[in-house]
Amino acid sequence: MQCYTELAPPTAVSHALNLPFLAPKANNLVVAKNSLLQIFELKSTVTEVASAANGTVESTLETEAADVQVQRTENTAKLVLAAEFPLAGTVISLARIKLLKTKSKAEALLIAFRDAKLSLVEWDPETHNLHTISIHYYENPDISGAPWAADLKDTYNFLTADPGNRCAALKFGTHNLAILPFRQSGLVEEEWLDGSRPQDQMDVDGEERQDTPYSASFVLPLTQLDPTLTHPVHLAFLYKYREPTFGIIAASRATAPSLLAQRKDILTYTVFALDLEQKASTTLLSVQGLPYDLSKVVPLPDPIGGALLVGANEIIHVDEAGRTNGVAVNELTKSCTSFSLVDQSDLALRLEGCVVESLSPDARDVLIILNDGRLAILTFRMDGKTVSGIMLRLVDPEFGGHILPVQASCAAILGRGRVFVGSEDADSHLISWTGKHGQLGRRRSQPDAVGNEDMSQDEEDDAEDDDLDDDLYGGTATTVKATTLPSEPTAPGAYTFRIHDILPSIAPIRKVIVQPLHTTTDTPGIVNTSSSSDSAGDLLLSTGRGKAGGITVLNRELYPTRLAQSNEPQARGLWAVHARKQAPKGMTMNIEQDLEGSLTSDADYDQYLVVCKARTEQVEDVETNAFKDRVIEDTIIYKVNGNDLDPTKMGDFDGDIATIDVGVLAGGTKVVQVTPTEIRTFDSELNLVEMFGMEPEEDEDMMEESEAVEVVDSPGDGDKGKRDEDGHHIVHASFADPYLLVLRKNSTVRIYKASPTGDVEEVEDTNLATSMWLSASLFKSPSLPDIYAFMLSPEGSLQIYSMSNLNEPSYSSDALSYLLPLITGDSYRGRAPAKATLTEVLAADLGDSTSKSPHLLIRTSNNDIVIYKAFHHYETDKRNAPSESRSWTTGLRWIKLAQPHLPKYSDEPAMESKDIARGGSLVALDNVNGYSCVFQRGTSPCFILKESSSAPRVIDLNGRPVKDLTSFHTSGCQRGFAYIDADDTLRISQLPAQTHYGHTGWPTRRVPLGSEIYAMAYHPRGVFVAGTGQTEEWLLPDDTYHYEWTREDIALKPTLEQGILKVYDAETWTIVDTVPLEPEEVVLCIETLTLEVSENTHERKPLIAVGTAIVHGEDLATKGNIRIFEVITVVPEPERPETNKKLRLIVKDEVKGAVSSISELGTQGFMIMAQGQKCMVRGLKEDGTLLPVAFMDMQCHVTVLKSLPNTGMLIMGDAYKGLWFTGYTEEPYKMMLFGRSRSPMEVMNAEFLPFEKQLHIIVADADMNLQVLQFDPENPRSMSGLRLLHKSTFHTGHFPVSMHLLKSSIHMPSTPDPFGEAMQVDPSQPLHQILCTTQTGTIALITPLSETSYRRLSGLATFLSNTLDNACGLNPKAFRAADNDVVGAGATRGIIDGNLLLRWGELGELKKKDGLGKIGGEEWLFAGEREVLIGRGLFGKTA
Repeated sequence: MQCYTELAPPTAVSHALNLPFLAPKANNLVVAKNSLLQIFELKSTVTEVASAANGTVESTLETEAADVQVQRTENTAKLVLAAEFPLAGTVISLARIKLLKTKSKAEALLIAFRDAKLSLVEWDPETHNLHTISIHYYENPDISGAPWAADLKDTYNFLTADPGNRCAALKFGTHNLAILPFRQSGLVEEEWLDGSRPQDQMDVDGEERQDTPYSASFVLPLTQLDPTLTHPVHLAFLYKYREPTFGIIAASRATAPSLLAQRKDILTYTVFALDLEQKASTTLLSVQGLPYDLSKVVPLPDPIGGALLVGANEIIHVDEAGRTNGVAVNELTKSCTSFSLVDQSDLALRLEGCVVESLSPDARDVLIILNDGRLAILTFRMDGKTVSGIMLRLVDPEFGGHILPVQASCAAILGRGRVFVGSEDADSHLISWTGKHGQLGRRRSQPDAVGNEDMSQDEEDDAEDDDLDDDLYGGTATTVKATTLPSEPTAPGAYTFRIHDILPSIAPIRKVIVQPLHTTTDTPGIVNTSSSSDSAGDLLLSTGRGKAGGITVLNRELYPTRLAQSNEPQARGLWAVHARKQAPKGMTMNIEQDLEGSLTSDADYDQYLVVCKARTEQVEDVETNAFKDRVIEDTIIYKVNGNDLDPTKMGDFDGDIATIDVGVLAGGTKVVQVTPTEIRTFDSELNLVEMFGMEPEEDEDMMEESEAVEVVDSPGDGDKGKRDEDGHHIVHASFADPYLLVLRKNSTVRIYKASPTGDVEEVEDTNLATSMWLSASLFKSPSLPDIYAFMLSPEGSLQIYSMSNLNEPSYSSDALSYLLPLITGDSYRGRAPAKATLTEVLAADLGDSTSKSPHLLIRTSNNDIVIYKAFHHYETDKRNAPSESRSWTTGLRWIKLAQPHLPKYSDEPAMESKDIARGGSLVALDNVNGYSCVFQRGTSPCFILKESSSAPRVIDLNGRPVKDLTSFHTSGCQRGFAYIDADDTLRISQLPAQTHYGHTGWPTRRVPLGSEIYAMAYHPRGVFVAGTGQTEEWLLPDDTYHYEWTREDIALKPTLEQGILKVYDAETWTIVDTVPLEPEEVVLCIETLTLEVSENTHERKPLIAVGTAIVHGEDLATKGNIRIFEVITVVPEPERPETNKKLRLIVKDEVKGAVSSISELGTQGFMIMAQGQKCMVRGLKEDGTLLPVAFMDMQCHVTVLKSLPNTGMLIMGDAYKGLWFTGYTEEPYKMMLFGRSRSPMEVMNAEFLPFEKQLHIIVADADMNLQVLQFDPENPRSMSGLRLLHKSTFHTGHFPVSMHLLKSSIHMPSTPDPFGEAMQVDPSQPLHQILCTTQTGTIALITPLSETSYRRLSGLATFLSNTLDNACGLNPKAFRAADNDVVGAGATRGIIDGNLLLRWGELGELKKKDGLGKIGGEEWLFAGEREVLIGRGLFGKTA
């Protein structure tokens, strides 16, 4: 009984598509990351651009001197996330469909999934969510083909859509084609010319029935189109046809390089026109004798037309008449095909895995992204409208031809010279291309094509679409757009590429090191680095492939960069102040136009730091003569000089009084101090200007007297007079220049406004002043013309007042306390028990320097943070109104954002009560390292951060609880922050540099190393040993026994990889040592083992063990080496003290077979290694040899070898034959088999999972499933333990990479048993969890569950599966069910899908109470269980 929870979402981009999705003229990018769908908008920003790439300065005008350095700016496109949706399925294809009618009046999205499902979705602007139009299933086993045919999961399935939006085709299985037709407006009108509707369009009552946008789909075997299509390769719909027409590459026999002599040119390209009504087809043309290595059909729009056939060694263009033009890109083409091709073998290119996209709809050039990331341009030579030839050119590095590091997985043309390039091996990039003036003028019909950077579709594209529609739907007159193409191909250097934006990724993950610097050691000579660096990370991952390889450092909490710290005893709050000098009398200073003042280095630096302190004194009560504590508060001002703080008493600032808040008004010329009883304003030199007291008014006295009637006889009524006096005290203040809002203890508010001259006056408003408010804050955004006050009433309703009209709220919603997924301005009447207890609301901009958007943050009584995002939906009568006439609150709606964060629980209620007494714990920060964010003070300190291309994330701040935090900007701390923790320590800090937060939810920092890391290990001496490689050209060696091995004279030589060991310093990440391996030797595994190095003294040392494989080819047997290294101290290089460590080789032993896995074993300092088909236990001898003591034979290839510490139990995984569970004894040395898995499986990784005296083994197989096995010799079905019991199978959707057994510091909360007694958790039995990583960048956790926890969480998962809105209409339970589950093997209880449990916050309060009521649980209990499921007890360290 386990639970699978994903801690980080997938980051590898597998598919991308451009379409107008959110609005009719929007330009959106839809990105699929395996099981995550993201929708982006494009935003243009102005950035400075350096000089030309070759270092020279280009002259842009004829009169401009070329040698004068001119500062240039360009428009840069950035990705802004609009929405993201987790999917219960694996995306395999995306397609855009133009339907007759959608809710957004834009296009729809068709998504194909791995298990032969199609989902047709549209955007619903009313709910800001996806709306599933239909879902289609084609996984019926009756249509899967012959019994010996490949399974659905083992075939290449993909989706293609007709450019005319008439149908879409899903190729699934071996040769099945599912056709989904879409209704067209022209056909419907022709059927109803007589004015009557067909009977099938009417319902039983004679009323008109709403048509579906699609017709009934059907499955068409490809052999029905042509009996020779038994081995299809690829197909795609083509342009410029009046009927749905597709081209397909297929053969009647399977292609194979080994049979090249017999099956050289056996592929055929055939074009079929579909008749959707008759479900038939017509063959239009057929081209035979094509090369065997063709793999892709790429349709080309006008003016080129036809299709590109892309192979591994050639590219062939086939036009509508069947004329072909091809080019050979390497010299191997002539040996594998006889097809007529133009020779460009001097390019020496490999086209495997390349991505092909047209640069623009009206261009004749095609962009090709090679499998090494290089860019190439394919141009066409035209003879009129006919293609007479094609030519391929590489883009030179000085023009951006090498800006991509690795292979691309997809590409999407975004228009206006922008291309999104997705990758599964590295970060994804948004790049642009620009042409020379002649080239650009040919492609742009508008004179301001470069200057106009609007992200919406332009009118030219709309006109082109209209012309295309007329042709497709049979208009009376067909409009043909004239396009003039030059006859000569594009000249070299015509295009220049540059990167606009990056979508970060941590995929693929190769090796994981858990908390390398968090473990102390007492070994002599080893430096304790447990607290030497906070940047070491909770997880170190080797990520990326090829040149994009590097180390990714992940932390579960945010570790700020600490610049300075000091002790501030009894500190309670702090505020950084930046004040400006006021203009002389009679003059008005415009801050924005004061260029000279704003360009100075210290223009925005903070000048003062105000600290409020509270101390306790013993005073004698006059009435009782008893001593009691009295809190005395005072305020200290520090003059800021870099990171130095100097106390000062300048001006009239009174320090003998408590401070609630400090801010600036009147453009920063007035410093305002808010105290409990008054408001004081100062100039920039802290000279007192004005002072306002909090005297009660008559209406407030009457209101308090009416409320005091209820508590006349209450206990402690003798203090009523003091309470009435304190009722006017200020408890909270909110600044938004020129306004100041204060919330008083009696729940009333007052608003003050600063005039342009600096005078502060109270704003008279009877409505706000006479109402009671639980929370109040001001919201000012650069994107909004007005300032708004967000008010929370005691009943839980939200009211928004515009500061330009305080007579009535501009927005009101009484549904806020119900925490619904969608909040509108309409009235809502729910059940009173379903209300949540809200304590604070705050509206703030969240984002970075690229994009910011308003969000509403709500804090509940449980200290939970609920985040809502603002969006607008206008009614029909207001939709066409000018935007200037609409207020921001018109059509305002709020959608809840999913976030699984849980607050920390602390045993310091005193500090928390002080924080609540100050009126709130949420602090909005305008600019912290470029982020507009929110910080939560108190016992659960955390940042709410958002990047432009990610959703908001709540990230805990490492360390003690925080009393207060403020932004801090000085010369020594640029855009940082200062905070006081519970230990009265004032810390001046910054956010970590080069760190991302939003894409994984973990603070992520990447260290690029420029090479792929296959294996990695950490040594306690403070170094990392990484196994990398370098490619080298390979030729046949001179051999006297093989005279036929003549010297090859080819340009495209084969390459082999030679392994290299690199030693990196843990602090600087610089290379301190390099050890090259033998030719053709690659690194398979690296481990740090504590081995016995002396048989006499039994001394043990941590050593580096490296397992390698020597692969000569398929004709020779594979060998391997086991190397043991010691990290020694040497004389460092000059000015490089970190180079004092080197690797010294102790043992090198060549064995038969590859050394694929290494692990420690036993208690005597031995190791076990998998060498070929044998697992052998060896010990290190003093003479530098490895002594074998025990072994066990396997069958094929050992993929995993792990031992359970201090037990002698091992698991051995075979790549094809399943899993062995074995034991090892030391007296005598012996290995024995305990049990094996029942059915063969492809074991990729495995790990032990002990829990409650039961031993489970979790196996990750090649089908992306988790197999749960149990060793239970007492079970009769286990045959006395010889068979491992199969308990359940769980589909993850991600290919596994690694599994690590970790020990948690917390346990599941105690739960009552069926008899009503509390079940106590035994703290001596630690809770173990398994950390899993995948190739898509997902980080997951497997947690064992007790019987009661399993029943409760399983019931909640079922409730959430039926209650939550699952995107695309998918079924989460069906997604997690594996196709090859073992029948009859006792798989009665499956793994719980923890991703559903983490979406608990998406429910409204009513649904939460219903779900807990059905299982009989409580909120605190479920919160404690989720705290364990997200791994809070695994990561982090005390500051």
